[in-house]
Amino acid sequence: MIRFYFDFISPYAYLAWTQCPTLGVPIEPVPVLFAGLLDAHGTKGPAEVPARRANLIRDVARKAQRLGVPIEVPFAHPFNPLLALRVASLPGIDQLQVVDTLYRAAWAERRDITDPAVVSALVGEALVARAAEAKPLLRAQTDAAIARGVFGVPTLAIDDELFWGTDALPDLVRYLEGARVSAEWLARWESLPAAAVRPRAG
Repeated sequence: MIRFYFDFISPYAYLAWTQCPTLGVPIEPVPVLFAGLLDAHGTKGPAEVPARRANLIRDVARKAQRLGVPIEVPFAHPFNPLLALRVASLPGIDQLQVVDTLYRAAWAERRDITDPAVVSALVGEALVARAAEAKPLLRAQTDAAIARGVFGVPTLAIDDELFWGTDALPDLVRYLEGARVSAEWLARWESLPAAAVRPRAG
């Protein structure tokens, strides 16, 4: 079982989601609030840094082209993903279908998944009416992800390993095939002292 940590706000998570069926392993989607991950780790999202935002637009287009994945310019970016994340976190739903529908709507159909009327049309009024029930669940999922070491989306977790980003998918495939990084090598790296610290402005 692979846990797929994601936020609908991320086009990279959308691209990774489209590739999950090719992995041949059951997927458990775990909605998390990307902004919560950023706050917890003291970092900025790519859309918050002008140079990174400019690169993101081109990079996402190139990756979508290479993967053969349909992608549209979204209705806005960044946008508030809370409604969609809460709906996708509700217990007792066909979660894979709901996540797929909302991702496709946002990134392939240019639909505003911040609008309750749009989300109702996509997944049903009953789920939108229940969205507030999932508020504590989404918070708990985000907190648990942070505790596990998740700092960005998409992150795919299997066993004790985390694979972050669309570019990590080939490494995940190799892991599933039996490739491993030496525990002794990792321990040596993790024990390294910091020989320089970059001063922070302010």
